[in-house]
Amino acid sequence: MNMYTRVANTWRKMWKEHSDELKAKAIELRKEPTMLRIKRPSKIDRARRLGYKAKQGFVVVRIKVGRGGMRKQRPKAGRRPKHFGVVRIKQSDSMQKVAERRVAEKHPNLKVIGSYYLYQDSKKSWFECILVDINHPAVFKSKEQRQTLGI
Repeated sequence: MNMYTRVANTWRKMWKEHSDELKAKAIELRKEPTMLRIKRPSKIDRARRLGYKAKQGFVVVRIKVGRGGMRKQRPKAGRRPKHFGVVRIKQSDSMQKVAERRVAEKHPNLKVIGSYYLYQDSKKSWFECILVDINHPAVFKSKEQRQTLGI
């Protein structure tokens, strides 16, 4: 069993057992701002599968997204409750896609190469997005990165 498999199993075990360590991490996540650039990914195995490398030009951003369905304003005029059209309205994009879009808007010079689920509670979901600066010399000179990123 390699290191990345052990990391993945540890996260899975913490999630199943509702460990105290995960609860403490959740408390920290709630106190943090909505979008936060972090030094290294929390789930290194998942980040590496998405193409993360521990070198200059790669950036990891943790983002918090609100959960729940879309809420539509109730109509003012009278009609049958069945035809209000307030509930059962779903958004077309997943929360993960919303998180990626918001990070891309905030960092226009970086390219989002992927994101992964981190944690969720009753109100918020947290994701970590992997971004890369395609103009950075460390990334641009690497033939492997240019092929995977399509530069």
